[in-house]
Amino acid sequence: MISTSRLSEQKFLRNTERYLFILLLLMVAGFFTWSENVVITRIIKVVGRMGVMTASWLVYRSIVQYGAVAAARWKNNFSPLLYIGYLALGFISFAWSTNPGFSALQWFMTAQSLVFSFFFIKSIFLLDEFFPGHSVRLYQLLGNTAFILIAVFVIGMFAAPDVFFRMTNGGEESRLGGYLMNPNELGMLAGIGIACLLFDLTSRHRLAWTLVKLLVLFYALYMTGSRSSLIGVLLIIFFHVSRSDNPRLKVLIIAGVLVLSPVAIYKVILKDGDSSRMEEVMSMTGRLPFWTALIEEGLPREPLLGFGFMRIDYKEYFQGVHTYPGKMTHNTFMQVLMNLGFIGLTLTLFQMLFTVRGVLFESREKRAMLIGILIPILINSFTEFGIFGESNYGILFYQMLIFSITFSPQSRLTTVERLHLMTCSRIRA
Repeated sequence: MISTSRLSEQKFLRNTERYLFILLLLMVAGFFTWSENVVITRIIKVVGRMGVMTASWLVYRSIVQYGAVAAARWKNNFSPLLYIGYLALGFISFAWSTNPGFSALQWFMTAQSLVFSFFFIKSIFLLDEFFPGHSVRLYQLLGNTAFILIAVFVIGMFAAPDVFFRMTNGGEESRLGGYLMNPNELGMLAGIGIACLLFDLTSRHRLAWTLVKLLVLFYALYMTGSRSSLIGVLLIIFFHVSRSDNPRLKVLIIAGVLVLSPVAIYKVILKDGDSSRMEEVMSMTGRLPFWTALIEEGLPREPLLGFGFMRIDYKEYFQGVHTYPGKMTHNTFMQVLMNLGFIGLTLTLFQMLFTVRGVLFESREKRAMLIGILIPILINSFTEFGIFGESNYGILFYQMLIFSITFSPQSRLTTVERLHLMTCSRIRA
């Protein structure tokens, strides 16, 4: 018979898992433009996300009050410190920013998601330390969050196509996303969901339901027409194949990829073999000339410290002699270079180096999960907002990854020692 205290703990853990999922869902949803009304959008993005950030602290406190000990030792990893250094430089750049108001808005949104990520990941860490055997898994929270949001778009594309589709290339091509979300960013979210739910597939967790969710995500990815996200998903699949010990599963996945990849590449990357689209691919839809102009014409104006946090020129838009006007660079590393100059770029490159190093030093399962998250957001960073760009959920996922490699157990506690600490903590609470 299960004791009353054990039943109480199980109920607490179920509720905590539910709260964490709702918070993550609301936080990611806060990056979408759910209304064309600017006032409503700002209320959702500012007030809503601040509320979710506060709620993440409340969930963290509830875990501590239930018995977990809040203290934890930080690992010998410079990743979080360098990231804070990057934000500190961004904050100082308000002094020379070509638009201090815009820089400040972007900075505070990035800082807000950092605080949320800290309490969210710290909550999971405390559950791991003091409630062994709990069912909370970061990859399931992320995978299910992506599925729910993507499912809204898949349903919406049939119910309200004018809202959920975005016309591109002069109205010749419709891509899933609408005004609600950039199709490439939506494709990246689908890639994150696929990367996370593949862990449920390989572990055969609710196999039929997991397959349904994966099919929805793959379909949405196809409808976004995102080349970079498709490449990211293919890399993720091959990564899972390489680490699988199940030969039948390997054969099944490889066979599926061989059947679907040619069609997906022809339709999404080559756009039905249209010769003009091939030129787009070769120039990365005009990005290469734009990056060349940024380096040759824009960077020499402010090479060391840039134009200020999330600014790429003295004006609102940068326009080269032979390029289109752009407000952002479509490459997160180029964005940092223009924002904070060579000093900022050097800082972020070292930050990424220590992040990757921290990921590789994690346990086998955790390392696989973090690499699965890292692949799509890094590939997205080469062609879109990315992990050091204007506020987007790719930054949120990267911040969560940073804190996932940050906390370290206080010590190798025995079960008796852990129970003693939890009892003392409950008494103090």
